Amino acid sequence: MLYGYHGRDIGGDHTDMNEGIILKIAAVGILITLLNQILKHSGRDDQAFLLSLAGIVMVLIWIIPYIVEVFTLVQGLFEL
Repeated sequence: MLYGYHGRDIGGDHTDMNEGIILKIAAVGILITLLNQILKHSGRDDQAFLLSLAGIVMVLIWIIPYIVEVFTLVQGLFEL
């Protein structure tokens, strides 16, 4: 574990969870790409766009807690 200036834990044991989220994002990306190509070739460009947008929103919802954690960590390091 890593400790900051005041002895707080700034590391964490999130490696399993981080690897899991990376694999989930990669799987969603591959699936969305395949479905997007199928929809585009069948002439459904508007549905392909909505599918891509839904994939982006879903991934953003998954990573928002990690972004908040990073900002909290930085705030704790600088004690803002």
